[in-house]
Amino acid sequence: MPQLSLHTPVGAVTVSEEDGAIVALDWGWGRDQSATPLLSRVRERLHAYFDAQPVRFDDLPLAPAGTPYRLRVWQALRAIPPGETRSYGEIARSAGGSPRSVGGANAANPIPVLIPCHRVLASTGIGGYSGGDGLATKRALLALERSALIAQPLRDTP
Repeated sequence: MPQLSLHTPVGAVTVSEEDGAIVALDWGWGRDQSATPLLSRVRERLHAYFDAQPVRFDDLPLAPAGTPYRLRVWQALRAIPPGETRSYGEIARSAGGSPRSVGGANAANPIPVLIPCHRVLASTGIGGYSGGDGLATKRALLALERSALIAQPLRDTP
């Protein structure tokens, strides 16, 4: 499976591709590196994202492995605009289930950042985050998106 790693402000990440779609974004540096056209495109977008440039991820081919319920939750997450947040309850109302089951789907998200589970908050605060360094990573991603929106409007990137 082709994969490509990159350094980011929240640590190294590795993006994996299978059958022409992104299937994973893992925290840490991958052992094998293979720059396919899709992985190179994702790397460029992630570099722009982490440089606080507003970019879109919604047109990338993603193929996360999960149950039908988790796939519905992850699709609902992709509809959250950059710089905005939703509560676990709001996602549960749109995708079905309960806030707790949405939290479970978020924790199992195989493609964080591109499927923005960091944009989901608890009704009483920030909630949890299992990626990177946990809540510090969630806060950093949310702050990055807010600063990108202030700096310039959302644009398409290659």
